[in-house]
Amino acid sequence: MALARRLLRLRPHLATLPLPPPSPPRLLQSRTYISDMRRSALVDRLLRSVRSEISFLDNSAPPPSPPAPAPFAVEDCPGEQWARLRRVFPAAEGEEEEVRVDATLVDGALPPSRSGADTGGQPRLHISVKVEVSKAARPGVALNFECSAWPDEMEVQRVFPVRRGGPSPLRQYVGRQFSELDEEMQSAVRDYLEQRGVNDELAAFLHAYMENKEHSELIRWLKNVELHVKK
Repeated sequence: MALARRLLRLRPHLATLPLPPPSPPRLLQSRTYISDMRRSALVDRLLRSVRSEISFLDNSAPPPSPPAPAPFAVEDCPGEQWARLRRVFPAAEGEEEEVRVDATLVDGALPPSRSGADTGGQPRLHISVKVEVSKAARPGVALNFECSAWPDEMEVQRVFPVRRGGPSPLRQYVGRQFSELDEEMQSAVRDYLEQRGVNDELAAFLHAYMENKEHSELIRWLKNVELHVKK
């Protein structure tokens, strides 16, 4: 009886004692650990793959590209899929022209034979080229040439004037395809571009240059992927 009365007196105090926190389930902890391990393993695998590819590319660089044909100067665009060349051409009566050449990375290919037959050789790689010739005396107008640069040939596709520094027509008429023009005019356009250094030699240079740019851009891209994954 005495013990029962003591327990009754202690009951209000016992009700206020804090309860110990429940232990986390061991199964949940185990699953979280396994998930973290898997995530870490996937990241490590990706990093190994990226670093292996960077190492391979570092050891298999293409030959250095030759210097740009004089007097062109190259303006590379790191991280972009194109590059620009510029030169000043002394035109008639002391007037100067600016010749600007914008070229993409390789963006297509054809069979090695012009007939399309499979001869087992390397495909003919294609680079899109836009040439713009402008005059200081007429800053609002330029002459555009859309071209295809093959490894051994600069091929003109279209010729048309454009406005500079103002609104362009929504659907500008750009004339006929170059191959549909009179042969005499075709010959005159080729001579015009040849005089300004836009020729087969420039096409060969662009292919060598873009091969190196493609290589360096791929390494840059892989390093950016590596940097993001490491964070």
